[in-house]
Amino acid sequence: TAAGRRCLLLLLFLLGVLEAPALGDPGPLEDVVIDRYYIPKICLREAQMGDFIRYHYNGTFKDGTKFDSSYDRRATVAGVVGVGRLITGMDRGLLGMCVNERRHLIVPPHLGYGSIGVAGLIPPDATLYFDVIMLDIWNKNDKLQITTLSKPERCNRTVENSDFVRYHYNGTLLDGTPFDSSYSKASTYDTYVGTGWLIKGMDQGLLGMCAGEKRSIIIPPFLAYGEKGYGTVIPPQASLVFSVLLVDFHNPKDGVFLEHLEVPESCKRRAVTGDFVRYHYNGTLMDGTLFDSSYSRNQTYNTYIGKGYIIPGMDQGLQGVCVGEQRRVVIPPHLAYGENGAGDKIPGSAVLIFDVHVIDFHNPEDPVEIETVFRPEGCNVTTRNRDFVRYHYNCSLLDGTRLFSSHDYEKPQEVTLGANKVIEGLNSGLLDMCAGERRVLIIPPHLGHGESGARGVPGSAVLRFEVELISVEEGVPEGYLFIWHGEPPASLYEQMDLNKDGGIPADEFSTFIKTQVAEGKGRLMPSSDPEKVIADMFRNQDRNQDGKITPDELKLKSDEDQEKIHEEL
Repeated sequence: TAAGRRCLLLLLFLLGVLEAPALGDPGPLEDVVIDRYYIPKICLREAQMGDFIRYHYNGTFKDGTKFDSSYDRRATVAGVVGVGRLITGMDRGLLGMCVNERRHLIVPPHLGYGSIGVAGLIPPDATLYFDVIMLDIWNKNDKLQITTLSKPERCNRTVENSDFVRYHYNGTLLDGTPFDSSYSKASTYDTYVGTGWLIKGMDQGLLGMCAGEKRSIIIPPFLAYGEKGYGTVIPPQASLVFSVLLVDFHNPKDGVFLEHLEVPESCKRRAVTGDFVRYHYNGTLMDGTLFDSSYSRNQTYNTYIGKGYIIPGMDQGLQGVCVGEQRRVVIPPHLAYGENGAGDKIPGSAVLIFDVHVIDFHNPEDPVEIETVFRPEGCNVTTRNRDFVRYHYNCSLLDGTRLFSSHDYEKPQEVTLGANKVIEGLNSGLLDMCAGERRVLIIPPHLGHGESGARGVPGSAVLRFEVELISVEEGVPEGYLFIWHGEPPASLYEQMDLNKDGGIPADEFSTFIKTQVAEGKGRLMPSSDPEKVIADMFRNQDRNQDGKITPDELKLKSDEDQEKIHEEL
């Protein structure tokens, strides 16, 4: 009947309601539910099927009860994703993850442990909840990943196998966890490349680097510490990230490397072993760190070369320099301070770079170097020792630094040659000159002002004089103030005693000597002050200093020499 049909329909409706899920319940899950609740801004790589991955996780049931955790074991989980080595839900839930990405995964029973479960741990038909963070991703086909962060403009040479390198580094895991740093030890890491002293990835990653270059090197586990890891800081199967700064490098077979920065056009002579060199320098490490400078002391470094007084590399590096040359000398550590370094400025095994400016050099056997710039025609009279000369000069160092000049004064310089009144080299350079002649003199320090120098003259400095001889007056022998051109008068005292009173005062003596000079019978020692010369002669003859010369006091110089008595006429 109609009423019966209505009752049947109502019953079927009620049965449908009772069997249907509650409102809002989607029913059993068909697949993994993935909540990517943290995605890093930079994702260089996503986990793909067949990749090796390393991750941490917490596993719970729906009510929050924890059934497993890698954190509790203090060990990450490592394995291959997407090839059935994990429960299906985890395999699917991990695909596409980035390093440092975090996910919530809900794994239904049929993608977890099914109707069997895990005895004592996971009941049958359990839905599993995982909180996962991805820490590492790599593949057996991976290669080293090298990124150049910065590189010097000049790079004359790059690292090769068997080179010895010094570098700083920060080492992290792929998720950014630091595990080591040379900076924290305040010391570079020093080692050979390509000889098995480093992990393979670092051996490869350092090749081709320039000194001063910065690189990021990502090393897969099979080129690092592999399945075993390293201690407590590097887990098994961990990719490593190194940020490297190459400080310097060299090869044990290296010699000194020279770079000629500036060479004077005129280079008449080059330094050799045994020469004494004065030079300025800046000493830096290969990364540009200044460790020493002669400029900071405002004093040149002075030394012999080729005799072992300086490090071997500098001994070699200064060979063949010209005066005024600027040269860069790159010295490997085995020709410098070796593995121990020097003080707190030069580390062990450091390559040293010296930028050198050669001020001058000489040899202890050097004579005065004389260059005649101008010599008048018809030059018959030349200077000799004991001659009195007037000359102009300009004195400078070989680098052009001006020291002194006679032009700064009203009169030329005056001197009696051979009287030890000027430095030996200048005296030599003024000999055999004609009036009007001009010369350039190069005077080594042993004929100049020596190791100590003089006021305004550095020690051991080679001097350059430009000299012009203005005039020359013939001199007298050493020890004489006056000489006769012929034989002296037989009755010398009587002729000198002009008023015949038996005594010769200073004015009579002076008048007599001036008369002899005027008549060409004799000559005074050349001087800018003849009166002083005559006064000295009188004082020498007035032996008792009573203001007059007696017959017993008056003696010729030649007679005194025979009597071994000193002084005049």
